[in-house]
Amino acid sequence: MDAIETLMSEHRLILSALAALEAFAEEVRLGAEDRPELERFVTFLREYADALHHAKEEDILFAAMVEAGFPRQTGPVGVMLLEHEAGRRHVAQLAALADHAGPWGEAERAGVALAAHGFASLLRAHIQKEDGILYPMAEQRLPAALVEAVDRGCRARDAAREADGSTARLEELGAALVARHGLGREAA
Repeated sequence: MDAIETLMSEHRLILSALAALEAFAEEVRLGAEDRPELERFVTFLREYADALHHAKEEDILFAAMVEAGFPRQTGPVGVMLLEHEAGRRHVAQLAALADHAGPWGEAERAGVALAAHGFASLLRAHIQKEDGILYPMAEQRLPAALVEAVDRGCRARDAAREADGSTARLEELGAALVARHGLGREAA
């Protein structure tokens, strides 16, 4: 499935950004205050990891899996959906801290670290499940017509985002965050 290959490629950038987010969170925990940088992370996480990547999974791949007989509320699809929601709550916490009025105190700095590390831990395990279990399961169990529909749907979604330049802008943002905070670490 071409769509699965693309989703897995997107995972690589997300994993690199998670390492950068954790490095940034440690800087904040130790006293740094850089709200604009936290806002840039929130933008990347909301627009790339969620609106671009998770939306393709939820709207196209998971929908096809449900059509093929996978339950939506339980099992692998249900778990992935619950984890997407949990991730959104972590990112909302980061966004609230970026919007916090006044200087960050110890509680706010600790909150950035807690939300960042919680999100990174959740998403790393989530990606591992998708790459190692969910995606192979979809490739094995989806009928050919649904495989083609998933590929076609993801290609159309990607083409629309490429046409408006949002994918390139977000990939550049992710790369800039990694370059600034990634410290040369490998993502996986």
